[in-house]
Amino acid sequence: MSFAFDLASPWTYLAAERVDRAFPAAVWQPVAADALRGAGEYAEDHDLVEARATELGMPLVWPERPGAGGRVATRVAAWAAERGQASAFVLAASRLTFCGGFDLEDPEILAEAAAAAGLPLDDCLAAAGDPARDASLAAAGRKLQAQGADRLPAVRVGRLLFSGEERLADAMAALRDPHAERRHRTPEGWAG
Repeated sequence: MSFAFDLASPWTYLAAERVDRAFPAAVWQPVAADALRGAGEYAEDHDLVEARATELGMPLVWPERPGAGGRVATRVAAWAAERGQASAFVLAASRLTFCGGFDLEDPEILAEAAAAAGLPLDDCLAAAGDPARDASLAAAGRKLQAQGADRLPAVRVGRLLFSGEERLADAMAALRDPHAERRHRTPEGWAG
């Protein structure tokens, strides 16, 4: 079970809270959304995001510069994932960004997210400033796309891949259904 995300995306914010509750054993996998063709158009539809937030009863405050700081914060999420602490950081960072409207490029805001997640500040700031992490984030995005994802977030349950926040309920159902993989077999392979 895994949850792939990019912190620049408001869809990650809308999914992360539910993923944390529904899939407590999930591996949180940061990826670069721009490595998935078409993902940018999906992420930028403010009206669609706002309607979905309203439907879910979640607050939504757009940061002054949407997407700003997403790559920096996703680098920190990758560092946190290496230590098994990505979920706490992603929840804190996405709440600051999309509930508070704060810019994660601001070191003070990034420090707030790190503190809320119980992560050492110096290590988080070092990860944030390390562009060498971008290559692995992009590679993870390309790999996810090759597996059939066309947007983020994406959830993998066994061999099934559910792409897009709106597919989260399907992923939850598949987790509860021991025969889900057999029902989703296609001539090309596995689909969600």
